[in-house]
Amino acid sequence: MPIVRSAALFVIAALFEIGGAWLVWQGVREHRGWMWIGAGVMALGVYGFVATLQPDAHFGRVLAAYGGVFVAGSLAWGMVADGYRPDRWDVVGALICLVGMAVIMWAPRGH
Repeated sequence: MPIVRSAALFVIAALFEIGGAWLVWQGVREHRGWMWIGAGVMALGVYGFVATLQPDAHFGRVLAAYGGVFVAGSLAWGMVADGYRPDRWDVVGALICLVGMAVIMWAPRGH
């Protein structure tokens, strides 16, 4: 069950971080205003708290592993929110990142 909880926390963190960054992007680049920017900053703050809920106590490991989720999640967000169509190399790269995330977080360790 710890792997399921950890995976769910990564997905929630990605929603807040990528969503927050997208809101800031919309507020600044698409001239949607300070409300969008403020909502984005708040979402980014929530992301920081969600990351602390990971069962692993090592900040560096959690954030390094989360990088793989961020890569794949960013491509998925772009598909849903902006109509982005990843090519096969985007998909291969994202899968490599997710495999790396799984190795970093869930490889058996002798402690």
